[in-house]
Amino acid sequence: MKIFRNGPELSLIIPRLVVGLIFLSEGLQKYIKPAELGTGRFAKIGFSHPAFWSYFTGSFEIVCGTLILFGLVTRLAAIPLLIIMIVAFITTKLPILTGNGFWPFAHEYRTDFALTLLLIMLFKYGSWLKWKAS
Repeated sequence: MKIFRNGPELSLIIPRLVVGLIFLSEGLQKYIKPAELGTGRFAKIGFSHPAFWSYFTGSFEIVCGTLILFGLVTRLAAIPLLIIMIVAFITTKLPILTGNGFWPFAHEYRTDFALTLLLIMLFKYGSWLKWKAS
């Protein structure tokens, strides 16, 4: 099955390191600093049951970030992280765009934008690319 295929080539190692380490770190911080980055942040955003959503999201970030980091079921692991990025855009960045305008939004969305594009790339290509000889 294509989604479980991995190979010896490491052509996507840097994108995997970036995505994997960022999501692993962010997921852990939801547990380490719940008042600032976990339950407290989800409550501030307006989620009902913020503790549940914080730990639910953090768990997916830790597990999927680790899978991507090691190149295991990368395509499958990218899906929940893309959903997290979509929800983050709707709940935290879209209000900035509609309330403050494009430039404040562009500043706040820069990291999320880069991660989303990297996730799309990892979903499309998986853990490695096959290079064809010309």
